[in-house]
Amino acid sequence: MDVMEQRGAMAISRPARLRTLLALGRVSNLPTVWSNCLAGWILAGGGPRERFLLLCVAASFLYVAGMYLNDAFDAEFDRQHRHERPIPSGAISRGAVWALGLIWLCVGLAATALLSFRPWAEIIDPGRGKTTMMFGALLGAAILVYDAVHKAFVLSPVLMAICRFLLIALAASAGFVGITGLSIWTAIVMAAYIVGLSYIARHESLPTALRYWPCIFLAAPVVLALIVNRGSWLLKGVLFSTVLVVWIFQALRNAYWTGAKQVGRCVSGLLAGIVLVDLLSVADAPPQMVLLFAALFALALLFQQFVPAT
Repeated sequence: MDVMEQRGAMAISRPARLRTLLALGRVSNLPTVWSNCLAGWILAGGGPRERFLLLCVAASFLYVAGMYLNDAFDAEFDRQHRHERPIPSGAISRGAVWALGLIWLCVGLAATALLSFRPWAEIIDPGRGKTTMMFGALLGAAILVYDAVHKAFVLSPVLMAICRFLLIALAASAGFVGITGLSIWTAIVMAAYIVGLSYIARHESLPTALRYWPCIFLAAPVVLALIVNRGSWLLKGVLFSTVLVVWIFQALRNAYWTGAKQVGRCVSGLLAGIVLVDLLSVADAPPQMVLLFAALFALALLFQQFVPAT
């Protein structure tokens, strides 16, 4: 191979390596992580923009770490059922994925810890700073437990739901007001939505019958929204609930009501719908915040065109 051929091979391999890294991290779902942070942040009264950005950085690294370690733990399963994943396809070694996943996890935990110390913690009292660090540690532990046992544990969707619950709690703990009853209820209904989504996702790689009962959990955010939104906020709550319900049914149609079942496409749609769930949790947010959630939703759909969400 001459110099020109070598350069051509490098030009081809670099984008391929980048795509492998992006696929491992399932980065198309990062807008849903940011929307979780934004919802928890708004419910906690907000705070300095720089602090919110650090929160998003911490959450992003923790999420990507979880996805890398997920593939590292699942390498043998993927060799049998998902040959297209980066490790069984030979695009990257299992050892490299382990190393990168643990690095991203450490970076995410370090960024979370920074939220608890000066100068990043000046807006909150020392006690709540420790709470933020505690939720960061719990989230890191939950990610590791989920990745390690999710293929063998029938209740693994609950573990995934706990991760999203802890993410919203982490975001709320970092804001001006801190964790409130509403932020906890918001985290609970998000967890319920994730339970329904995750049980449906389990059927993407396995030839088992897809049942309807997980869909009940997807309705939890709408139920809470109709309970808590009263007075002038009720109309917004109904409007955003309608948007979410329409989107959920559109996604479910791919798995339940078409000739060729497309569970992966259904799950991708429900994953993007996490942003709409977050928007529903802050239905009284000002117009600029609504536009920001809309942008995150569009970004999630756009990213899915380039990097698989599942």
